[in-house]
This record gives sequence, C-alpha cells and structure tokens, in this order.
Amino acid sequence: MLMKHVRLLVLTEDLPQASLALAETQSFHPDTRPPTEMQLNELPGRAYRDTFSQAQSRLNKITRLLPLTATFERSAVRVVTFTELNTLNAQLGALWNDASRFEEEFRQLDDTERLIKEQLTALENFAHLNIDLSLLRNKTRFLAFHVGLVPRENLHQLEDAAQLAGYILLIYQQQTDQAQIIIVGPTENEALLAPVLAVAGFQNLPIPVELNRKPAELQQNLTEQRRVIAEQRLALHTRLNQWGEPFREQLQTAQHTLMLAEPLVTLDTALRSSGHLAHLAGWVPAPAVAQLKQRLTQSLTQPFDLASRDPLPDERKLVPTVPIKSRVLAPFALLVKQYGIPAYGEIDPTPLFAVTFLLMFGMMFGDLGHGAVIAGTAYWARHKIPDFYLFGVFAGASSMVFGLLFGSIFGYEEILPALWMSPLHDPILMLEVALVWGIIFIIVACALGIYNRLIIGDIKGAVFKRHGVINLLFYLAFLAGGYGLATTGAFGTFPSILAIVTLLMLAAFQWQHLHAPTGEKVLVVVIETLDTIIVYLSNTLSFLRVSAFSLNHVALALAIFTLAEMMGVFGHVVTLILGNIFILVLEGGIVMIQVMRLQYYEGFSRYFSGDGHAFTPLRLAK
Repeated sequence: MLMKHVRLLVLTEDLPQASLALAETQSFHPDTRPPTEMQLNELPGRAYRDTFSQAQSRLNKITRLLPLTATFERSAVRVVTFTELNTLNAQLGALWNDASRFEEEFRQLDDTERLIKEQLTALENFAHLNIDLSLLRNKTRFLAFHVGLVPRENLHQLEDAAQLAGYILLIYQQQTDQAQIIIVGPTENEALLAPVLAVAGFQNLPIPVELNRKPAELQQNLTEQRRVIAEQRLALHTRLNQWGEPFREQLQTAQHTLMLAEPLVTLDTALRSSGHLAHLAGWVPAPAVAQLKQRLTQSLTQPFDLASRDPLPDERKLVPTVPIKSRVLAPFALLVKQYGIPAYGEIDPTPLFAVTFLLMFGMMFGDLGHGAVIAGTAYWARHKIPDFYLFGVFAGASSMVFGLLFGSIFGYEEILPALWMSPLHDPILMLEVALVWGIIFIIVACALGIYNRLIIGDIKGAVFKRHGVINLLFYLAFLAGGYGLATTGAFGTFPSILAIVTLLMLAAFQWQHLHAPTGEKVLVVVIETLDTIIVYLSNTLSFLRVSAFSLNHVALALAIFTLAEMMGVFGHVVTLILGNIFILVLEGGIVMIQVMRLQYYEGFSRYFSGDGHAFTPLRLAK
C-alpha cells in the first residue's frame, strides 16, 4: 500500500485533542525523527508523560489488589487536560497510600507461608525419624552425629569403615539410588571418619534450627500454621474488598481517563515545539490522508496545517509496511513473519507463499484420509489456536485434494481410482512434475527479486547482483541446454553461447567491484562463477524432494500394511491405527519442515529481504 509522510502543525494547547483524533482514525504511524526546522526543539509532552506514567503505575498497583473488569466505552472519547491528569494522579496517590497497607499485610503472609514451605521441604528428609531433631543437630561432649545421604552402592563399604572407626551407622530411609543415614560415634574419632565420608560420597543434610522436635509433631504444627495463614488471607481479602468497593467506580473512571491520555503519551518521542506551535510527523496510508484531515478539522477548534508528500528515496527503510488484512491469509502471514517483514514497496510474499505452500504440501502428503484427519483436528482445536487453525484446515484440504488426484486414502492405493496419477505406479512422471515445478518456482522467485530491486531504483543490482537478470538469463540458458542434452544429446549452440556470455558478464562485474590483490581476485571470481552454476543446479534438484516424499508416503503405508498382515485380527487393526498415527505425526511434521525449507531457502532468499518494519498506528487502548 502506498504511504504518505504527513507533517502536522498545531497549537500546543491542541495537542491532546489532536492526539485523540489521530488515534481514532488508526492510520497514523509516528515518525520520531526531529524536524528539520531548528526552532522546533522543545519537548512539549514530557511533563504530561511523566505525570501519566506515575498515575498509570499507581493505578496498576491498586488494580493488582482490586482487579477491574469494565471495558472502555468509545463513545466517551474526550480530551484529558494536564490539570485533570495532575488531579487524577494525586487522587490515585492518596488511594495507593491506603491500599499499600493491604499489600504489606499480604507480603507478610507470603513471607511467613514461604518460610513454612521451606521448613516442610527440609522436614521431608527427616520424616521417617521418630526422634527430637534438635538432638541430632548439636554435638555433645562425647558423641557426634552425622545425618545425610550416601549412594546405595557405597553403603556397605561405609558401614564397615564406620564400624572400624568406632561409629554406628543407622539407615532410616532408602530411595532409588541413595540412602538416608545417621552415623553416631565418639567425638574424639572425628578425624578418622572425615576422609571415609568424603570417599563414600556422603552429603550432609543440615537440620534447620526451627526443626527442634519430632518430625510428626513438626508436620502437624506446620500444617496447622498453613491453615491459619489461609484463614488470615481470606479475611484480609474480605477486608480489602470492603475497603475498595466504594472506590471501584472511581478506579474505572481513572482507567478510562488514562486510556484517553495514552495517545498523547505515545506520541511523546515524536513531538517537537517552539512556544505555542507544536510539530508532529508520521506515516499514513495514502487513501487515509483525506479522512485524517477531515477528522482533524472536526476535532480542532484552532487552525492547523497538515501537509503530505511521497517518501523520499533515502527514507524508504523508515517507511512502515501495512500488512495484508485477510482472515484466510493470517496464519500464513505468521509464518512469513518468522523470516521477516516486507520492506516498503517490496512485494508481500504472503499470497504466493500460501498458494505454493499448500500445493507442495498436498503433493508431498497427498492422502484423502490423512488430510481429513489433519483438517478435522485443526477445526476441532479452533478455540485453542484461533489465529492458526485455518492453516491446518487448508493444509488438510490440500492433502485431501491431492489424495483424490493420487487415488490414496489412509495409504490404500486400490480403493479410489486416481483422478490424475498414482505416484507408486508413475514415479517417473512424479519426478518430472516435481522438476518442472521447481523450475517454475525458481524463475518466478528470480523475477520477483528483480522487480523488488527495480522499484527501489537499484537498476545495477537488478541486472548484475545475485539472482538478477544476468543470473536468470544464465539459468534459462542452462535449462535450454539441459533439455537439449536430454532430448537430442547436444547442449546447443545458442544456449552454450548465452551461458558463457552471462557467466563472463557476472565475472567481470565481480572483478570490477572486488578490491583485493590480483591473485585473490582471480580466485574469488572463479569460485563465485562456479558457485553460480552449482547453486542453480542444486536448487533445481532440491525440488525433487517433492516427488521423493510423495513416494515415501506410499512406501511407509506399504510397510505398515506388510507388518499388519503378519498379525492376527486384533493386531492387524491395532497396527493399522498406530501406523497411520505414526505417518501423520512423523511424516506430516517432516513434510512441513521440508516445505518451509523450500520456501525460505529457494524462494525467500531470492526475492524477500524481510528487513522492513510493521505499520503500528496510534490507536486508543481497548
């Protein structure tokens, strides 16, 4: 979509009303660059923004305690003055002073409960002991105690070594790979025991000071404390709701007011002023400029000036791209976005991506039954993945269409007559179709890349750079010669001349633009020239995977049928069910990955830069 750069001059006092008008049209993308006029160097919105930020922070802290569910009414759109914002900020400050005491009480309850949980966790290591834990924590004059963990494979050796040192080893709990033990012995032999414990991999279990009774008593006491805390928390929530109920309407009004003030705050980085005059610039879709001017005329009582122009050549990277708005293409746009966002003027690849993706997925996973399962599953999950379920529905539908063309249903090739061909019985034809498809795909991708360079004025790049006109002519000559070689046994004079000339032109262009010693230039030019030949050959052959996976689908089904025939009746049914699930999950996922690879590396790398940024217009919060 064509974009215009607009410049708005308004009186500083009209900035809040102007920001609301811009937000209501949802067509203004702010340009944060400072204006060229040096006099416009003041920042008129800073005080407004700082007050807004403080008020918003206070409201957020209050609503964490008292959640609000009311929605914003668009009919209530109005200007929020700086005076009103200041008053609101003061009111929220007073409310937060009262509400903060509840937050502090909740924090104290959380701290107490966290301490109890830590004690319960520590107590789990000693739950099987029926002894006052304080006795094990402190050494006496004559006895030392060691409580801890030791690997089970070292247990017997440690027990023997402890006995030699005059200690007794007691096992009070055994786990899968470790044992919890107590070692009791004379304090005077501690020096003998220490190296033995280290060799055995002994891990000490410290007993917290709070655990000063028998584990059963502690468990009961801590559980009772948690119950009391839960009651205190419930009572605190009741008190909080009783306190906050009279203020809910006031908080909802504050929320609405801050929503109305937000557009001006959002524009803060793009605003400049000088005295009573304010400057604002941004990007607007060309069809929306007239509507924007009309809305400003209706909203502003004071004079204003709105000027628009086309983007300058050096501004192209700054111009945002308006995404395609289509419910059908939305899930495919999400996948395109993983690669990047189209630059301004660049062809949006989403429609082409959607069509070619579905065609390749259907060809590689053509099966009426499996496609129906994919489409049905995606539709069933529409509430869980509302933005992406259509992708699965379309992919399943494509698989179903090619399943009819191939005569395949759940891997069976004999039930349905093939409307076009059967990959199993016509593998050569399938290879030819995949090869022709790849050639067309690459040619279209190169043509789009040439177009994208031409529209930004990069004529030299469109002709000589990678995948430009010269590259495309070489590829066409390469294809013509290859076809002649396959049919007549000769590459052909004209294709040979065209291929040699284009390669020489590419080599000359690289030689001219390469700054290096002569020997290095020769090496680089030779390698780059050979790379051109290898890349186009390998890229074309890469599309043979389309036919390979269509044949792989049949081969997997045959393997499952063969395995099922070796089973009894019940085993036959179970094998078929599990086998089809295996095909759906494993092969379906691999096919998805392979199609994405062809799209990204064979397609996008030729014509899609992906270095743009999305159009994010100023709008009122919902």
